[in-house]
Amino acid sequence: MDDYLSRAEIAESARKHGVTDEDIRHALRYHWITLSADDLAVVMHVGPSMTSQPLEIGVLHKSHVRVIIHAMPARRRFLNKRR
Repeated sequence: MDDYLSRAEIAESARKHGVTDEDIRHALRYHWITLSADDLAVVMHVGPSMTSQPLEIGVLHKSHVRVIIHAMPARRRFLNKRR
């Protein structure tokens, strides 16, 4: 995992869909897709949970701060971009 992602804070909004902090960090560590979101300050990563379920993780990039703001099972629109 990139060092900046390993230090990213996990916002309460990222827990809204029941994804655990451990699964969030695992998905970021082993992500296979990185995409820009509609909001240019947010980068989406797709990677596996600890049980291999694909997750989409949204990371807000603001100045020198990284905050994980979104986590949920990956939707088809993200999985279709798999390379």
